[in-house]
Amino acid sequence: MAEEDYGSFVDWNQMGDLAKSSGPTKVDCKDLKEFKQMARQGYWAKNHKLRAQVYQQLIKAIPCRTVTPDAAVYRDIMGNAATKKPSSNIPLPEFVDGNPIPRYCLKPEAVASAHQIISCLAGQFPDISHCPSLPAVTSLLLHFSVDEAQCFEHVSRILACNEPGKRLIDQTFLAYESSCMTFGDLANKYCTAAHKLIVATAQDVMDVYSDWQRWVLGDLPFSHVVRVLDVYLVEGYKVLYRVAVALLKFYRKHKIGVQGGQGNQQQQDSNKIKADIQAFVKGIASTVTPDKLLEKAFSIRLLSRKEITLLQLTNEKSLQQKGITVKQKRRNVQLALNPDTFSSEIVSAKEMHDIWSWIPERFALCQPQLLFTTSTHGCSLNRFYSHCEGHEPTLLLIRTTDADVCGAFLSTDWEERKRGGNKSSFFGTGECFVFRLKPEMERYEWVVISHPELASSIKTQDQEETAASEGQNLDNSLEQPEKPPGELSPFLSARHFNLNSKNTSMFMSGNVDSIIVGGGDGNALYIDSELNHGRTGRCTTFDNPPLCAESFQISLLEVWGFQDAMAS
Repeated sequence: MAEEDYGSFVDWNQMGDLAKSSGPTKVDCKDLKEFKQMARQGYWAKNHKLRAQVYQQLIKAIPCRTVTPDAAVYRDIMGNAATKKPSSNIPLPEFVDGNPIPRYCLKPEAVASAHQIISCLAGQFPDISHCPSLPAVTSLLLHFSVDEAQCFEHVSRILACNEPGKRLIDQTFLAYESSCMTFGDLANKYCTAAHKLIVATAQDVMDVYSDWQRWVLGDLPFSHVVRVLDVYLVEGYKVLYRVAVALLKFYRKHKIGVQGGQGNQQQQDSNKIKADIQAFVKGIASTVTPDKLLEKAFSIRLLSRKEITLLQLTNEKSLQQKGITVKQKRRNVQLALNPDTFSSEIVSAKEMHDIWSWIPERFALCQPQLLFTTSTHGCSLNRFYSHCEGHEPTLLLIRTTDADVCGAFLSTDWEERKRGGNKSSFFGTGECFVFRLKPEMERYEWVVISHPELASSIKTQDQEETAASEGQNLDNSLEQPEKPPGELSPFLSARHFNLNSKNTSMFMSGNVDSIIVGGGDGNALYIDSELNHGRTGRCTTFDNPPLCAESFQISLLEVWGFQDAMAS
């Protein structure tokens, strides 16, 4: 067939109706608006060769860096390897975050070709640090490439796009993570009912939304994702948001159909919700056609590129202020803890390793350093302070007389307590968290991170006035007059409004009488001056249950610091 010029990587037996070419054989269009309309309507969707030619035209028109590797570069690098059978044993780079290459009706050897192309891209684009969508994009473009070198050039141009204000694919963890936050904002605003379903059923909403790009580039069947690609290459990144919001809408409709209403909305582990959405998206062809999906995506009114860009920039700034710019490399964390030299009377090396997997990335390579233990230094709060001051952050571990184990990661030096003089006040940052290890292991993060919808609903009158006025200002900057003040997405409002310290920002406090971790309607941990008796309960800051028996006796207490392994 004529299409084989652009389909040598395709397993035509899996292509179904897409293997039969029909419709127009030529696109004669220079006007962008007309091109956009043709892409949305699927003008070239039934002709594989025409689609390949259109893609080539669109990708060639992408403004790129002055030096962008092309097909000739690929052939030079690969040399004789380009003519040999590629090996699928070539590992994918770490920056794809474990995402495999989707098969998308490709021949088995074509998947090996994609491995080879991505490996070469990694060498040519050393600035890429996080790009989980790259396997899917490469696999899709292989369908419409004459050879590996042409596919390499096409993907390179997408990666090297330098048009101001235009983005095609996330290449850093900061960009990707802020896109997940932005999707949460958009889902809450434009897909409220489905967002409420996720909030009601998932323990960690942001964890569910962290898969949003994979729904589109990875989980969608080929017949659907290739129609998305038609429009994406014309209109850019915003198309991915629109399609993902549409998928969330269809998922809610599916769940209501399965449950016969909105009953049984019990909270489940986030991984179960993620798997459920993934299964729905993979099987979407049985209920939703590609055209119907795009129709739903582009029927969302008032969702503009400008709003997306502003949300993305705001969320990136928020992450930068928190120091969250790089994905934590958990394999490195395993190296940080030496089980031969580590010794704690409360936790094993394995348990400390598990705790280490929770800590912020910039401390992950530090070695644990014992600063204070009641078994050596005695049960004195003054000695606790003298040994812990000057160290930031610290890890508090407690074993009760009932053999329960709990604790807290504390972001700020205990010396900070002195700033309030004799007046006791809270300090610390949103990186603080509390946890329990026994009887079962569980971490409770700052409520603004784990459940922003809860943080935004817990307000005092003063906070409501502050949120309303700041919400008004933020609305103006986003040009959303149709949205009443103070009703932005909880993801955005919780992160960018000044939260009242009497509610959700009470991290740690200490005076001569006690130390406290977590506040607001109770304390996650309260420990007396003799480090002998403690209390635990639900608190607003971490939205945690009691970490052990609500009133407990301390058998042993340890505080660990973080020693820079490189410095030592």
